[in-house]
Amino acid sequence: MVDLNEKFVLGHLLVGPCRLGARDEAEKPARAGSPHRWMHLIPGGRRQQRRSRDLEQLEAEAKDGRSSPLAAEEHPRRGAREHLPPWRRKRFLRVPERDSPSHSSPERGSDCSRNSSDHEDGFSADFSYGADDYDGEGNEEQKGPPEGSETMPYIDESPTMSPQLSARGQGSGDGISPTPPEGLAPGVEAGKGLEMRKLVLSGFLASEEIYINQLEALLLPMKPLKATATTSQPVLTIQQIETIFYKIQDIYEIHKEFYDNLCPKVQQWDSQVTMGHLFQKLASQLGVYKAFVDNYKVALETAEKCSQSNNQFQKISEELKVKGPKDSKDSHTSVTMEALLYKPIDRVTRSTLVLHDLLKHTPVDHPDYPLLQDALRISQNFLSSINEDIDPRRTAVTTPKGETRQLVKDGFLVEVSESSRKLRHVFLFTDVLLCAKLKKTSAGKHQQYDCKWYIPLADLVFPSPEESEASPQVHPFPDHELEDMKMKISALKSEIQKEKANKGQSRAIERLKKKMFENEFLLLLNSPTIPFRIHNRNGKSYLFLLSSDYERSEWREAIQKLQKKDLQAFVLSSVELQVLTGSCFKLRTVHNIPVTSNKDDDESPGLYGFLHVIVHSAKGFKQSANLYCTLEVDSFGYFVSKAKTRVFRDTTEPKWDEEFEIELEGSQSLRILCYEKCYDKTKVNKDNNEIVDKIMGKGQIQLDPQTVETKNWHTDVIEMNGIKVEFSMKFTSRDMSLKRTPSKKQTGVFGVKISVVTKRERSKVPYIVRQCVEEVEKRGIEEVGIYRISGVATDIQALKAAFDANNKDILLMLSDMDINAIAGTLKLYFRELPEPLLTDRLYPAFMEGIALSDPAAKENCMMHLLRTLPDPNLITFLFLLEHLKRVAEKEPINKMSLHNLATVFGPTLLRPSEVESKAHLTSAADIWSHDVMAQVQVLLYYLQHPPISFAELKRNTLYFSTDV
Repeated sequence: MVDLNEKFVLGHLLVGPCRLGARDEAEKPARAGSPHRWMHLIPGGRRQQRRSRDLEQLEAEAKDGRSSPLAAEEHPRRGAREHLPPWRRKRFLRVPERDSPSHSSPERGSDCSRNSSDHEDGFSADFSYGADDYDGEGNEEQKGPPEGSETMPYIDESPTMSPQLSARGQGSGDGISPTPPEGLAPGVEAGKGLEMRKLVLSGFLASEEIYINQLEALLLPMKPLKATATTSQPVLTIQQIETIFYKIQDIYEIHKEFYDNLCPKVQQWDSQVTMGHLFQKLASQLGVYKAFVDNYKVALETAEKCSQSNNQFQKISEELKVKGPKDSKDSHTSVTMEALLYKPIDRVTRSTLVLHDLLKHTPVDHPDYPLLQDALRISQNFLSSINEDIDPRRTAVTTPKGETRQLVKDGFLVEVSESSRKLRHVFLFTDVLLCAKLKKTSAGKHQQYDCKWYIPLADLVFPSPEESEASPQVHPFPDHELEDMKMKISALKSEIQKEKANKGQSRAIERLKKKMFENEFLLLLNSPTIPFRIHNRNGKSYLFLLSSDYERSEWREAIQKLQKKDLQAFVLSSVELQVLTGSCFKLRTVHNIPVTSNKDDDESPGLYGFLHVIVHSAKGFKQSANLYCTLEVDSFGYFVSKAKTRVFRDTTEPKWDEEFEIELEGSQSLRILCYEKCYDKTKVNKDNNEIVDKIMGKGQIQLDPQTVETKNWHTDVIEMNGIKVEFSMKFTSRDMSLKRTPSKKQTGVFGVKISVVTKRERSKVPYIVRQCVEEVEKRGIEEVGIYRISGVATDIQALKAAFDANNKDILLMLSDMDINAIAGTLKLYFRELPEPLLTDRLYPAFMEGIALSDPAAKENCMMHLLRTLPDPNLITFLFLLEHLKRVAEKEPINKMSLHNLATVFGPTLLRPSEVESKAHLTSAADIWSHDVMAQVQVLLYYLQHPPISFAELKRNTLYFSTDV
């Protein structure tokens, strides 16, 4: 007999036919391709028993190297997770597979014959980060895994997560050390630690409720399906049902018991509550998950085959109803069976994150501490048992005719080829330009270059902007992912320094350096945006992307200088080409990819802080022109434009006298470029739709710490093509910039507490903030680099004086002032507050909250901290938050993403007190890698959060998230 509930589901099963293959994409788990295609779980280092029918297949996969880890080392990945809210995006690991070489025929006279393809392995497959062996493709397929690649969720090791949180230990390669980071235990403050424990548990309990509801929804059709299996018209066979729902009932019972025991402890919270034994028991039952994981691939394959062959099963598998949380408005949500079968895989990782957070906020003398340690150890051993280690292995020559061919210039450039970015080593000889990549060779073998193409200089031309064709489609790398890479690089630098200071193992240091190189390589490959096109008059065009106009000008000038000689066109024979390419390795002047990983230990780490530059004047122009200068500094291996003077019209001797404040991130060089402004709208570059201004001169100086680290201005002159630009500069270290001096003039606004200003003005948000925001939204919201490009310092100081004096003409001044100066005034106001907007008192709590790994716990904590702010601070912060979101909406025009804005404002709104900074940090690089990263992440969290209302914040006493 079938009971009423079973009849209800049976009726659902026997609904008429539906369209085959219809899938609710929104409910699929974030992954590439169907899970069964990438879910090969081969244990690391030792073979586990499998069900006999899978053994032969799994052994074959293991031999092919097609296995994937559940939780392995980090690797940037995009695509499938983009539709998720940023705070819920789980990192994924790609394990690239070898593609077969392409056999496209080279173009005669330009493309070199080659056996290798542009689609060779990514650097994570066979990569060495040393001086000579790099992968020119840079794993450009990272935008999304290719067909057949294996992907599994893994634990994020990014600096914003808990420091030791990874599936593998950071130093040993074993599991995570169950001991919390130094300073958190035994010195955990009992009150604060227990409050954080409650926040973590509240969020986890809410997500546990949803997980149990999901398991219930998955089990609901199982009984009716079993009932029909014994009838004359079965929907599925008993074997199919047991395969698809394998161990789900056991997992449900484990978590239902855990939830029922944990819930009253959280609801009736007191300081002595213990629950470590519950987590210990939960961890001890992970063997059930092991069985589920081993069967997961087969379960998905079976479910998909059954859906394709049976319309009734397809119907129910696409519309399983998940009950909503108790306090939720939504009673039910429709989810696919495929998505629900993924939930237990995801839950193991989630539980491990929560255990780490709990342990971090549990005092050592608390009775739960050893129990949680044991639970974490068991969980990590489980993850390790199904993980495979992934080790990414990663000047003249004589021609056969007796002529001398000299190398004039060489360097690394990013080429756009087949709509992908590839790192190339480009060699400019006296009569030919050759583009090559370093071949991958076995250990101990001589390194060689592989020619990709060449152009005789006699055949090389530079198409004008209006003549050039539009670039092939290249997927731009999101700004926030570039910022993530910078943060990871900074954190790794800091770890390396700590290992060296503690005389750590050389193997651990090498592993950190390798990881840093991989991130730096990706950054170098994906950051350039300035197009540099060259054309073979007898063939095709080639496009490079550079990070600076400076390099583009250098390459163009070097080629044009050689072309002034009497050059003849030619075609190289295969022997001549082999000799020329073979000479590149000996003749090259640039041996290493320009990343800090390749620098010697005794090289300068560069400057961290603020460089103040005054561009005074320029001389040496032969005729009147509309002239301006830009300032660039190096950052993470490439140059970034930081400031731009106004255009001085129709003159041979421009006098700007403009001051700029430029943030340095390990910078070693300052460049000044002088341009003639072009107002001819017909000269538009089709690559970036910008009018091309003419470079009149360029120059570069080294930022010598002994020269610039003085209190006095240092005046210098840069000579460029007969033009002389006079400028002055001085440097302020980052630790000096932390100092906040309260204003002695309490009638002003700068350097005065925000509560004093709002009380005096009888306003909720200071007048200066409201007026600057209004002006930026009126005429600066589409300004490229708004808030990033420095305003003229003298203009900012004039506005500061006017606001302090409550000048009646302030609105007139604002309407006439350069918009970057107004943006700079707003930043200066927040920087000069005697206490940062998010307060000194709450700073440690914000740092702890943003490091929480569990999304629900993090949301509880971050919203709780907002409510704790004084009202003037909170209202002003929410006002600024909404403004920055509106600025980011114009990102396609102003190039300012949420990540860019968080990078600009995070360290201004949230800074450690001077005392705390001195106590915890040892160097300028440490300040960047530890504090600034976390400050940026805090602001970014709130920027990415749905709208936050002051009234709603104050009304809710505890903020629960029920989203998993």
